Amino acid sequence: PMVARTVVPEIASFKSLVGKELGPSDWIEVSQERIDAFAAATGDDQWIHTDPERARRESPFGGTIAHGHLTLSLAPRLLRDILEVKGTRLLVNPGIEKVRLRSPVHAGQRVRMRATVTKVREIKGGAAHASLHLVFEAEGEKRPAAFGDVLVVLYP
Repeated sequence: PMVARTVVPEIASFKSLVGKELGPSDWIEVSQERIDAFAAATGDDQWIHTDPERARRESPFGGTIAHGHLTLSLAPRLLRDILEVKGTRLLVNPGIEKVRLRSPVHAGQRVRMRATVTKVREIKGGAAHASLHLVFEAEGEKRPAAFGDVLVVLYP
């Protein structure tokens, strides 16, 4: 990737990142094809996402927009751009908190993400439970597209 990835030598050192902002990630395009694939995978095929012609005519957005959950679902892919914790065999996401979808991501627009590590606590067996505040930016927009706090457990 073109971005500077933060590399942590082991799970035990992950605590040193608390309070630090990571990123931004590389930009990733949210194409109409990606939106259509997400609609097919989830069954959410509302016309504001999947019908460009109707969305141009009738939508307040002037065209199709990505599902908010599609934007959020890019988090693991974008997080890989900006963070690597060596010695992590498995990373599990037990939840997302305080999510807000603030501005639409238009088909063809690019998004990127920043992450701030807010909490890390060690758990049995050398694992760690962490909270990261994620902010998704849509290219050319002043307001973030979305933000929220994601919980992750890193297992050695």
